[in-house]
Amino acid sequence: MSGKRDKGAGDSNPWVSKPGPGEDPAAAPAPALPPSPWNLEVPPADPASGGPPPGGPAPGGPATQTSSAWGDKVGPPSLRRPVPEKKRPKLPPVLLPIGAGLIVVVLVAVALVLLSGGDGKGADPGPGPSTTPSATPTTPYTPPAGAIPVAHGVSVVPVPGWSVLETEKQGKELVTYAPNGEARAFFWVRQKENVTAKAYLLAIVEGETENEIAKLGDERNLPCPKDVLEECIAMSYTSTAKDKAGADVAVQGYVEVYLRKDKVATAVDFRTRTDFAPKAEADAAQMKTSVLDSF
Repeated sequence: MSGKRDKGAGDSNPWVSKPGPGEDPAAAPAPALPPSPWNLEVPPADPASGGPPPGGPAPGGPATQTSSAWGDKVGPPSLRRPVPEKKRPKLPPVLLPIGAGLIVVVLVAVALVLLSGGDGKGADPGPGPSTTPSATPTTPYTPPAGAIPVAHGVSVVPVPGWSVLETEKQGKELVTYAPNGEARAFFWVRQKENVTAKAYLLAIVEGETENEIAKLGDERNLPCPKDVLEECIAMSYTSTAKDKAGADVAVQGYVEVYLRKDKVATAVDFRTRTDFAPKAEADAAQMKTSVLDSF
């Protein structure tokens, strides 16, 4: 090796750029590159609004999309989600025809009311349904010739040989007399309202046998012959009475009560001397049938 530099050695150094032809080695160096945006100073936040100062990004916050080249007008990202839009409740499609049908029904009803004369204040509604039963039978009945009216549509037809006792004030009492003028049998039809059949029955039996030695039978139910009747009961008895001369007379009889649905009780009171009973009972049966027919 030699300590001398070779001629032209400096010119052959590959690490040293050589000026090109026409370039002045003493000319000024090339201008420096612009500063990086990451080295810009971040201004402090505005304390009044809590956000970044006007024209500056939020401290430490990332840049968002903006028209500024380097994000110098970027605001802070929102921490709240947008308020969801309120949705109105939707009606099920199946209810739409139902609602339309109801509207049509209401319109038709209003039209009918208007065509019928409005609220009907001037119309006469007529008598309402009766809440109380009729005082007379609902079935038509024409009393036969010779029938004697009692009351409440009831009548009795006397058998020949029986006449009305004119002195009787309650109902109609028929009597038949012996040849000597003494009464031999009685058939009495009388009525009372708003009384039970049993109470009316016992009152009549007690009145007939008063001051007599009597033997009362049991109270028994009778089949009611008409639909207008709701209760039919009877009681028979025997007793010992006194005639005009004070002699004992054997007596027998019965009381029957027929209570109608209008609460009118009709009592049939039959009483006869025992020695005249066969004829008197046959006559009484015919007269009772005429009473039952009139119910």
